[in-house]
Amino acid sequence: MSNDHRRHTVLLFAALGLVAAFAVSFMAGILGRPDGANGPSDVAMNPSRIRVEVLNGAGRAGLARDAVERLRARGFDVVYFGNAAAFDRDSSVVLARTASLRDAAEVAGALGIPAVESQPDSSLLLEVTVVLGADWPPKADGDGGVLGALHDLVDRVRGKH
Repeated sequence: MSNDHRRHTVLLFAALGLVAAFAVSFMAGILGRPDGANGPSDVAMNPSRIRVEVLNGAGRAGLARDAVERLRARGFDVVYFGNAAAFDRDSSVVLARTASLRDAAEVAGALGIPAVESQPDSSLLLEVTVVLGADWPPKADGDGGVLGALHDLVDRVRGKH
């Protein structure tokens, strides 16, 4: 067998292996995982897979960045942060961008935001939008309640205050 023939044989088997791997991957995507853990319910079980955008609606410099740090420290996937269309928000709100409020409630709990609303928008390619108002971050002296105080304590221990 010549070297050219061997090289062609090796390349043929490599190409067939790639085609087989692609076919298996393609079929797995169509049929789903055998444990049935696909879609939004799988996302809700793992906070790091909840995709979040954070918008500063109060106009206070660094507000969105502070929320991003808090969310990422708690395992959420913040895919975008920046300014809201206007800086007129007095109160913060967490918007569910899917049909389920579960992911939005988890994000709201992590930030100490009591307001959660359903505003599905599949074009955003994320599960949750946070619009921060002048009331964020919640105060540990009663405004943020026990949850806000707990988050502030964790941040202090980590040296973020």
